[in-house]
Amino acid sequence: MTTRRELIEAVAARYRAASRNGKQEILDEFVQLTGFHRKHAIRVLKGSPRQESHEPRQRKRIYDEAVREALTIIWEAADRICGKRLHEVVAGLIDAMERHGHLQLERTIKD
Repeated sequence: MTTRRELIEAVAARYRAASRNGKQEILDEFVQLTGFHRKHAIRVLKGSPRQESHEPRQRKRIYDEAVREALTIIWEAADRICGKRLHEVVAGLIDAMERHGHLQLERTIKD
């Protein structure tokens, strides 16, 4: 794999800088050498060089821990229904659970 990656990087730089006719020649050589299908070779050579990242990207949290905890309680009370259906019944569930004393939420969390 490292040899293939080095080959791709070396040929890709030449490929991107070449004219249309030059690209055809480079592509023919590359396909002959690697055994790739022509369309796959084009995609590989046109692509930008990879930057290897070993750390997964972290998404920015939308809600804090209190909101997540309240939502988990409501989701459990709704027998773990899917998010699409939970979205429709969440307001009614919050009112009912607060009326019966199963849930106490601050106004900001409720909103």
